[in-house]
Amino acid sequence: MITIADEALLRRAIAVAARAVELGDAPYGSLLAAPDGTVLVEAHNTVRRDDDITAHPELKLARWAARELSPEEAAGTTMYTSCQPCGMCAGALVRSGLGRVVYALATEQLVELNPESGAWPVVQQDGPALFEEARRPIETYYRSS
Repeated sequence: MITIADEALLRRAIAVAARAVELGDAPYGSLLAAPDGTVLVEAHNTVRRDDDITAHPELKLARWAARELSPEEAAGTTMYTSCQPCGMCAGALVRSGLGRVVYALATEQLVELNPESGAWPVVQQDGPALFEEARRPIETYYRSS
């Protein structure tokens, strides 16, 4: 359920996205808030500026949270973001342990506004293969942890 407080923070994430455009960057912005609504960190998309395909704001904030917050602190945070996180960012959000994500535009809505954003080709994946060989470093690592 999205509250009035959520809407205020979501508006701030949208403002971060608007500021990104003013700076010549792609129109995506995010922020991470503590349970009391205090903004901990903000970021916007810098894929073009940084020449880095991973420079999405959601991924930047997931990295920050994993580095700077304890697992308990991360679990209490909420990310507010102008668009629904992509698959890459969604995976990072899970691994970072964030508690919740609130987004303004769904992926389907973004694609309606910018059809090119939904035109990513599917990368062929073949596997699994070489299980016996591939399992050894995995088992070695997790037995020693």
